[in-house]
Amino acid sequence: MNNVSYDNDMIIKIVNQYKRKKEKEKERYEIIKNDPDYKKKCCERSRQHYQENKEKRKEKYNEKKEYNNAKQLLSYYIKNDKIDIFKVKHADKLDLVGHLIN
Repeated sequence: MNNVSYDNDMIIKIVNQYKRKKEKEKERYEIIKNDPDYKKKCCERSRQHYQENKEKRKEKYNEKKEYNNAKQLLSYYIKNDKIDIFKVKHADKLDLVGHLIN
């Protein structure tokens, strides 16, 4: 790999370019975000994406359902300072979320 060394002037120049670029992007977005046509297109695109990927979302939810339930149960026991009871009562769920216990 190439070892590139930058002096202070180059670093300052690069940072200033980055700042100007971000400012311009923000200005463009401020103009676009208030445009009703843009909002309508964006909403329609989101709606279409949701309709096309409904089944994928359901599958993803069902895959993680057991893990999420175990995680929620663990957070309840942690909040009430009863982790030992969780370990005894829900040993099967401890395998799923054991890595979250410090």
